[in-house]
Amino acid sequence: MRKFIPRRQALRGPGYMFCGHSSSLSVTEELFLEAAEYGNIPEVRRMLEELPDLNINCVNYMGQSALQLAVANEHLDVTKLLLRKKDLARIGDALLLGISKGYIRIVEAILGHEAFTDSQRLTNSPGQAETHDDFFANDEDGTRFSHDITPIILASHCQEYEIVRILLMKGARIERPHDYFCQCTTCSEQQRLDSFSHSQSRINAYKGLASPAYLSLSNEDPVMAALELSNELAVLANIEKEFKNDYKKLSMQCKDFVVGLLDLCRNTEEVNAILNGDTELCKNSEASSRQSLIRLKLAIKYEVKKFVAHPNCQQQLLSIWYENLSGLRQQTTAVKILLALGVAVGLPILAFTYWIAPSSKLGKLMHGPFLKFVAHAASFMIFLCLLVLNAADRFEGTSLLPNMTAHDHPSQLFRMKTTPFTWMEILIISWIIGKIWAECKDIWIQDIREYVSEPWNLLDFGILAIFVTSFIARLMAFWHAYTAQCYVDKHYAQLSNMTLPSEIQYFQLARIDWMPSDPQLISEGLYAIAVVLSFSRIAYILPANESFGPLQISLGRTVKDIFKFLVIFITVFVAFMIGMFNLYSYYLGAKQNDAFTTVEESFKTLFWAIFGLSEVRSVVLNTDHKFIENTGYILYGVYNIIMVIVLLNMLIAMFNSSFQEIEDDADVEWKFARAKLWFSYFEHDGTLPVPFNLIPSPRSVIINVNSYFRLCLCWYFNFLCLKLYQQPCRKCVFTTQKIMNRLIKRYILKAQRDKDNDEVNEGELKEIKQDISSLRYELLERKRHNMDTLEELIGRLREVVGSLIRCYSV
Repeated sequence: MRKFIPRRQALRGPGYMFCGHSSSLSVTEELFLEAAEYGNIPEVRRMLEELPDLNINCVNYMGQSALQLAVANEHLDVTKLLLRKKDLARIGDALLLGISKGYIRIVEAILGHEAFTDSQRLTNSPGQAETHDDFFANDEDGTRFSHDITPIILASHCQEYEIVRILLMKGARIERPHDYFCQCTTCSEQQRLDSFSHSQSRINAYKGLASPAYLSLSNEDPVMAALELSNELAVLANIEKEFKNDYKKLSMQCKDFVVGLLDLCRNTEEVNAILNGDTELCKNSEASSRQSLIRLKLAIKYEVKKFVAHPNCQQQLLSIWYENLSGLRQQTTAVKILLALGVAVGLPILAFTYWIAPSSKLGKLMHGPFLKFVAHAASFMIFLCLLVLNAADRFEGTSLLPNMTAHDHPSQLFRMKTTPFTWMEILIISWIIGKIWAECKDIWIQDIREYVSEPWNLLDFGILAIFVTSFIARLMAFWHAYTAQCYVDKHYAQLSNMTLPSEIQYFQLARIDWMPSDPQLISEGLYAIAVVLSFSRIAYILPANESFGPLQISLGRTVKDIFKFLVIFITVFVAFMIGMFNLYSYYLGAKQNDAFTTVEESFKTLFWAIFGLSEVRSVVLNTDHKFIENTGYILYGVYNIIMVIVLLNMLIAMFNSSFQEIEDDADVEWKFARAKLWFSYFEHDGTLPVPFNLIPSPRSVIINVNSYFRLCLCWYFNFLCLKLYQQPCRKCVFTTQKIMNRLIKRYILKAQRDKDNDEVNEGELKEIKQDISSLRYELLERKRHNMDTLEELIGRLREVVGSLIRCYSV
């Protein structure tokens, strides 16, 4: 029988965790710590003066020294008394504690200590301090802060603007973390020793960098710094998935900081300073030197939607949009539509006028963003009309049936009548060539990565590629037919009752007898796809209208949802398609129909089953193989349940979620999309729409020659003139910096005012009680001092009275 062994009782009593530190304290040290904690200035002063052997670095059960207790309870005078002593330890911990509490005067007092004569004290974190150094607590439980926290990082975390300013004046800075994929020795070693601590230190550094206090006080251009940092944090959110929410929150914090600065602008000059940076350049610019709006470009690129949709930003964009047409801004929609129709009708005349006189009044109007948009939209609508008119002869049905042929003269081959390009198709080709030239210019001006990142550019590229492929296939069909026609013209006078070679006879066949891979058939199929995609391009201009803009945004979000859904859809679809094919591939001709007997039939049956166009008899066999038939019934039923009931409803739920998300913030989404549309017409290039851009204007020729000549001169003089040309105006930089400083001061004052308006919390009540307790000790000390003075005066009075009495008696 197994002997019962009683369970060993724990030897730890209540509060065993805190027995280590206090057991070594003497009574004097306990009184010293208590006096420092409660702000008993007289007692602390007395003990420091009368007890030379007192251990001023003793700690209580929580591992807190007298300096830390004084700082934690905001006893400035006690802190100053302790800082006078030599060999004082844990000054760094006391500084971090004072920063976390927001005690500015105590922080200033600690920073005045001789230990901070070394500037490295402010840049090194507790983890970077030497192990034998007692500036920070080296034991695990001695400090309440992470070992990678520096004073400037902590002050930035706590949004202490004044403390951040003091630390920056003393040379403290937050070092930007290395790239996530950095393979340097330091990063590799930290990653190897403790990957979690390495990631936490990166997050803490980014929290400090993204702090409004640090952004506003440490950067000459806080707007640009905040925009760049927000994008960097957004990229890290997609890389470090485990800390995605933290990085996204910091990225949003940077965006809110920029929006807050824009919200404090009071005039156009200040708005320009944020959006553009060079206010003087904006004032003195000519018509050809429109505002660069560098920061706004970045905001659009990084999708800072609240910044772009801000009323101050939108008003500035609206003034640029109606450049040289300020009166049109107040006109009704009907007037604007009439103007658009007028531009569409007179587009050739307007284009010719701008071509010969771009600096004229009408040329400047054409150069404005609004008329440029109208001209390009009108050109695109004309292109769509050409696509419609190209099929106008077949609206009521074609007279040439698929089994018929036709000839203009006896020796003409039938394909020579169908393959040549019509004049309408030649006009369409001219539009396509003009659009290709415009896209090439966009790729040249933009970076190729920026061009590819825009979905509309990819759509344009796809449309043009399909059109070009279609026309090339059509040209190949015409060339083959023309070669055959040349052979006929050389050897035959007429084709009636003539036996032609097979390769020539093919071009006499009716459409119904053409090969499936005939270039003309391929051309017509690709052309039909390109026409459909061309009409979908209308969605690009919809954000210009407030009613259609949100719908277009929702449609774009829906397309993204479809691509996400396709991953699951294709997986399920392919699984059932292959499974049903394996089940019925042996029963070709033994079923009521050919469904699932081939891969093609399996695909068709399952695809149309989604829309309810497939029949149940698709799984029925003509033989008595019930197991195979029942298995087919089950698989087909499960497929319909998964596809129709589960996946399609999930897709609908995704659509509803995306639409509701857009609808909840419809105004911001629409204004952001409209700003992107407007911005594409703010550039100086591309004034003439397609196809008028194919003819180079004299102005563009002069500009290109001038640029080439300047580039040659710069190369000849070792790029000296290029450097001088790129130097910014000092007056512009000074004015911009002055305005930015003004906005930063407003932002800081607003932040401090908001902080002062917060309700009094429990911690502040505790601080008030501690101040009262400290005042009590001061009053008691003053009373004791007054009593001693009074006793001394009474003693002196007694001596004087006694001496007078003795003199009188004598």
